[in-house]
Amino acid sequence: MATRIINPVLSGFYPDPSMCVAEDTYYLVCSSFAYFPGLPVFKSKNGYKWEQIGNIIDRAEQLNFEGAGVSRGLFAPTIRYNKGKFYCICTQVDKLGNFIVTADKPEGPWSNPIAIPKAEGIDPSLFFDDDGTVWYIGTRPAPEGPKYNGNWEIWIQKINVETGELYGDSKGIWRGALKNCVWPEGPHIYKINDMYYLIHAEGGTGSDHAVCVARCETIDGEWVGKPANPILTHRHLGKNAGVINVGHADLVCTAEGKWWMCCLASRPYGEGEKRFCNLGRETFFVPVKWEDGWPVVSWETGLVEEAYSLSGHVVKRSLEDAPLYTVPPIDDFNTPKLAYYWISLWGRDSKKINCTENPGNLRIYGGKNFMQNMVLRRQTGFSFEACTSLVANFKNENDSTGLILFQNEQFNFRMQIIKKGRVFMLQLIKMAGPKEEILKEEILSGGNENLHMVLRVLGEKQKLSFEYGQDERNMQLFMDNIDSSILSTEKAGGFVGTVMGVFAASENADKKTTTEESFYVDFDWFKYENIGLDWICPV
Repeated sequence: MATRIINPVLSGFYPDPSMCVAEDTYYLVCSSFAYFPGLPVFKSKNGYKWEQIGNIIDRAEQLNFEGAGVSRGLFAPTIRYNKGKFYCICTQVDKLGNFIVTADKPEGPWSNPIAIPKAEGIDPSLFFDDDGTVWYIGTRPAPEGPKYNGNWEIWIQKINVETGELYGDSKGIWRGALKNCVWPEGPHIYKINDMYYLIHAEGGTGSDHAVCVARCETIDGEWVGKPANPILTHRHLGKNAGVINVGHADLVCTAEGKWWMCCLASRPYGEGEKRFCNLGRETFFVPVKWEDGWPVVSWETGLVEEAYSLSGHVVKRSLEDAPLYTVPPIDDFNTPKLAYYWISLWGRDSKKINCTENPGNLRIYGGKNFMQNMVLRRQTGFSFEACTSLVANFKNENDSTGLILFQNEQFNFRMQIIKKGRVFMLQLIKMAGPKEEILKEEILSGGNENLHMVLRVLGEKQKLSFEYGQDERNMQLFMDNIDSSILSTEKAGGFVGTVMGVFAASENADKKTTTEESFYVDFDWFKYENIGLDWICPV
């Protein structure tokens, strides 16, 4: 087991990290947007070995995601611990707005949301002051009216965390370190050696992203930025940097007095103008020390590095150093509940997606479209293998099931089996805009309602190959050399990364009322493995 920090600590689509320390344990939470369950929670004793312990939003009664775009939903949570209780404050854009949930244990159960109706803007945070006052910190448009897109400010106000009520004066305290700064966001306040510090991001979530700091003797006084801002960024490295989009950070101090910062960043594929971030924004750790009352981040190089010793020095990763967070490569679906890392879009109906009707299998009933009943997990490496074994119980024309690689509603690939008349067709479908394109199709068989098949996709950097067969040892190539760059944020837009998994869809989903009439698929297992441990994508 590694005794060093190996970046990224969370590979794949885990953006907007926030963390706190309770006793001797780190706890970390990330944005999840329109996916359910939402706001994954992780813990670590020393920052070098992580495990997911739950999801903060894991019950339909907590929030409604219906109709949300893939990159809407839950933005930028903050997790905090105070006097034996855990708090998470977050924004559900387009619906509830800013809210708080609480828990006695970080693994949950977490409460239903407490709305903060007067909290304008996004990216909320909480600060528990020494005198018992709790402060809300957020970001909002410049109150006098924005002069340009991204002309926002960071503001504070006292809050009752039991009721969500804001009280006292609302005050804008900071508009960014750079002149005419855009999108000051992700703010967090700390009190260190009797001085208040504000860590925030600015420059947008793309290539100009940066982490900056300001300080003040009183929380509602005049804040002053560090002359050397930004304290962490890769925007000066240009378009060929191996790690880009560095920003959106949070600070913790360990029981040993060591300071660490978590932040997001992206690792692109390719080179030059053809560089794409299929993995989305990931979570990284960097060491912090203090000089002259200011934080100095990754002090040996000023950059997000591949590996650090626990004392904060840059080191080389060895071949024995595995990623800090991994999930089992094969899920046999042998437990009554799906593992924490499986996500679905908008919600998950246990009557339509479960591991209990046919124990040892994941059963998915056909949704009204391919997105309604998906079960997905994150892509975490540049090159990978994803494979599943399924038995489909076809009922109606155009019932379909298979493997999916999903970025958003309009950018995805589906390797699907579909019922057409008396035969089953295997299709590879590309969606790169509002219309679908069938890249290839062929007849598999006909006659029976039930069909067993193994489907596999191999990702080799930016190229995909799709295979099928009766078992893993006898696979046939269906199509290869498929450009996967449509699964990147550069082409698809938005804030998420690539996820992949399985689905079932039926045009008759809303018409059938009994199980006997419904199309369903049993997935015996799903395998996902990364091929190689590359830190940045080799050209």
